[in-house]
Amino acid sequence: MSAARAIRRPSTTASRRRPSPVPSEPAVVVANRQRVQALVPEAVAETARLVLGRLGRDAELGIHLVSEREMTRVNRDFLGHEGSTDVITFDHGSGPARLQGELFISVADAVRQADEFGTTWHEEVARYVVHGILHLCGHDDLQPVARRAMKREENRLVRWIARVLPPAGIARAARRRQGIRPRHG
Repeated sequence: MSAARAIRRPSTTASRRRPSPVPSEPAVVVANRQRVQALVPEAVAETARLVLGRLGRDAELGIHLVSEREMTRVNRDFLGHEGSTDVITFDHGSGPARLQGELFISVADAVRQADEFGTTWHEEVARYVVHGILHLCGHDDLQPVARRAMKREENRLVRWIARVLPPAGIARAARRRQGIRPRHG
């Protein structure tokens, strides 16, 4: 995975509220700004909420499902890298009590990597959600030892989420709603 991590930038979706003394349902907002695949933003949000619950973390999380063009711009403007990437995480002051951040996910990259890794694009989107949340929890993938530890945790959570909420749900509800016939991949 060629994910990148960015540290703090002004938030467009996560407000800066003080953590609630009573644990609450993680606040997850999903914006779908891509047209590569039909999907249900609420299913992506539910994936994030389930992972956060499994990790015992409260959160304010914005997830942006973006086009390859927008991801290329974000990658260039905020990280100084050329081209698109699968997921970029922006941490807006996460702490032990509450995660605060944004994930930018390229659905076009998910489609490409699904072909490369023999998975489906919706499984890749779920993996990117997990990957970004792990970054907000403090995991890093810059050094080989840390990368292996993060990958183990990512794989464990992806297997768990596949049992609890099959990632195909991200696409399936959209297909039913829009009358789109299922496509493999």
